Amino acid sequence: MSAPATDERLIAARADFPILATDVRPGVPLVYLDNAATTQKPASVMAAMDDYYEHLNSNVHRGVHTFSEKATAAYEGARRKVRDFIHAASSHEIVFVRNATEAINLVAHAWGRANLKPGDEILVSEMEHHANIVPWQLVAAYTGAVVKPVAITEQGRIDQDAYARALESGRVKLAAIAHVSNVLGTINPVADMARKAHDAGALVMVDAAQSIPHMPLDVQALGADFAAFSAHKMVGPTGIGVLYGKRALLDAMPPFLGGGSMIDTVSFEKTTFAAVPARFEAGTPAIAEAVGLAAAIDYLRGVGMETIHVHERALIGYAMEGLSTIPGLRMIGPPPGERAGLVAFALDSVHPHDLAQGLDAAGIAVRAGHHCAMPLHTRYGLGATVRASFYLYNTFEEADRLVETVEKTRAFFAR
Repeated sequence: MSAPATDERLIAARADFPILATDVRPGVPLVYLDNAATTQKPASVMAAMDDYYEHLNSNVHRGVHTFSEKATAAYEGARRKVRDFIHAASSHEIVFVRNATEAINLVAHAWGRANLKPGDEILVSEMEHHANIVPWQLVAAYTGAVVKPVAITEQGRIDQDAYARALESGRVKLAAIAHVSNVLGTINPVADMARKAHDAGALVMVDAAQSIPHMPLDVQALGADFAAFSAHKMVGPTGIGVLYGKRALLDAMPPFLGGGSMIDTVSFEKTTFAAVPARFEAGTPAIAEAVGLAAAIDYLRGVGMETIHVHERALIGYAMEGLSTIPGLRMIGPPPGERAGLVAFALDSVHPHDLAQGLDAAGIAVRAGHHCAMPLHTRYGLGATVRASFYLYNTFEEADRLVETVEKTRAFFAR
């Protein structure tokens, strides 16, 4: 099969990621296809963090000295970049956390404990990551609410009829929805689902961890009440993520953690709390990581989110076409035109972990397991799958190597 042409910007961008020139072992170059787990970092992101430590390092919001003021400006500048990148209405709607998991937990505990009562329902889909299931189960156990799963179809789409029926109960207080599935790659119709939820009097929590690195994200157009994502999946550093929340909702929520920075006044009789977002950022934050996230946003804007999305759609279509020729290989999820740049698959005759080891021997990094989505794998009758996930720096030649190595590994185990 003939590979499509690659945008010149993406060909040039590959050189921005030093690790991609690494050999896994002598003579075996790295083919990195584990981007859904974490992405590689461009030199500009690493340089921005080094520059902060070398020239700005100081704590934020607490000092009147020059370095503290500069560090605070860099930290709050990162918040504004996130605001603009996701089209939030205000910087007050951007809360820095460790990762998307913490963001969802913050909403579950701060909003959920204050607003849920026995019999209330939280909708999740069968394709959700554990991070968008377990926090709701924890808060449900505390409040008496109920977590209700919405079925997905054999083609890997949320059953919209089942979703609409679930909303009819009148008891649903929140729908927790992945914008993009980390296993199926499905791009869910979140804007339509949010409209239906709002019509039923429910809020919407969007897990955007697998969408924000790969396509334009507009939280207002999606109708998200809350959204969560991690920097490390969008060429940024580990250790920082973002909770977006509508200002009125955040204003009404009690703190999640207590300590310094999140207070207004403290006495032994009473503590009053800071305005949002400071109310939810207790203690010293991840300042250098915020600087790195800002640099990552600059980098992605320079490449172009639509350019990335178009490239990945062509790349996943090309890879899936090749994988479809391999005997006994089963891919799960929708067709390429309805998914982001990842594919999960299983071979009849080879355990996913053995297949992943065979790929690693050829320098190809993929993920094998349940990908923190055990209910989804149960739905498809699978204990595990292999997941190949692409990004802006991956090439059609690397997709060819994936297909060729999967076939060679299958043939080896078939002997």
